[in-house]
Order: sequence, then C-alpha cells, then structure tokens
Amino acid sequence: MPDFEVLTAELGKCYTGVVHDVMRKMGLRNFTLPHQLTPLLPDDVLCGPVFTIEGRVDETADGHQTLLEWTGLLSKAKSGHIWVSQPHDRTIAHMGELSSETLKSKGVLGCVIDGGIRDTHFLKAQGFQAWRRFHTPRDVVGHWLPTGFDVDIIIGDVLIQPGDFLLGDLDGLVRVPRAQVEHVTTASIEAMQTENKVRTAILAGTDPQEAYLKYGKF
Repeated sequence: MPDFEVLTAELGKCYTGVVHDVMRKMGLRNFTLPHQLTPLLPDDVLCGPVFTIEGRVDETADGHQTLLEWTGLLSKAKSGHIWVSQPHDRTIAHMGELSSETLKSKGVLGCVIDGGIRDTHFLKAQGFQAWRRFHTPRDVVGHWLPTGFDVDIIIGDVLIQPGDFLLGDLDGLVRVPRAQVEHVTTASIEAMQTENKVRTAILAGTDPQEAYLKYGKF
C-alpha cells in the first residue's frame, strides 16, 4: 500500500476538532478553510492528499477550447487524492455529473471547490463528496480556462500545496501540511486517547476543572 494511503487511513480516524487543536498547539496558523465551504454529503468524511487546480474566467474562449482544456484536467487526475480547485470564479459550476463520474472511476476521493457545482442530484447518487460554496446550472463552456495543475493555491487564508492533506467532517475542513502529516496524525490519535480519559472521568462524576488539571485537555 502506498505511503499516502496509509496516512489517509490513519488521519481519517481523527476528527477536525482534535486535528485543529494539535496544529494550533504546534504553532501552525491559517489551516482552517472558510466555513462557507460545505459538504454535499454531510455524513461522509473526506480525507486524503490533494492535487490542485487553478484557473481564470475568459469569456473570449470558445466552447471547444474550454471543454478540451477541462477534459485535459480530468485526464491528469490522481487516484487516491482529492481534487482541490481555486477557479477564481463565483459564477459557474466547476464540477458536474460527467466530471465527477470520471473522477470517481479514476479513484479520486472527492473534490473541494472554492466555487460552485451542478448536477447535484447525480453527484449525490454517485456518492461523490463535494465541498463547495453554491449550486448553479451554468458550466465552464465559453467562460473559464485552467491556468495551473499541481500548483500552490490559496482558499480563504489557507495556502494549499500539492501533496498536502485535507480532512473534512461535519465541523469543517482543515489542511495538514505534507511535511507534518505524520506528526499531526500521531499527536491527534494520542489526543483522542486523552480525551477518552477525560470523558470517562466526567461521566464518573469528576469535576471538569479537576479533570482538565489532571489530563491537561478539555
């Protein structure tokens, strides 16, 4: 099993709250994605390394050019990774039925788009997780072109680099830098074990402040 699949499985056992707290304690900053991004499938955790997409609006592009370049992006998609897009556009959809079907068949875990999606009922039926800002029937044709693949992008105040990991659950999305993902995962699992001790103590009637002082976590 590739290293990134092992890391995905281990990090996926954690939840964003504890991962957030671990990274904050490490002194990391700007790793929580905007709360306006929400999951299409709220009960499904999304976790894995990312490949990135960036683009721009170009209304002078013809339909053939936009679709040719869009399908070129789909051809580059990486199995076992998350499609993460900064389209610099809040008008059209940057994911739809045929694209998500293609990505899912290639083993892509889901997508995170700082913009819109369409064909929402099809994506739900496919079980393809999509974090997005809005829905619209408008598509990329004659409107948008990619400018980069596997490049650094920024969503909100979060820098996302190719190979970084994302973890998303009902509380939101956090970015874990690739260089620290092993440490963050190990520390998060340890923190959850400590939280279990605090929880057990609270349920047994221990005063919450006493439990915090004893275990150093709450």
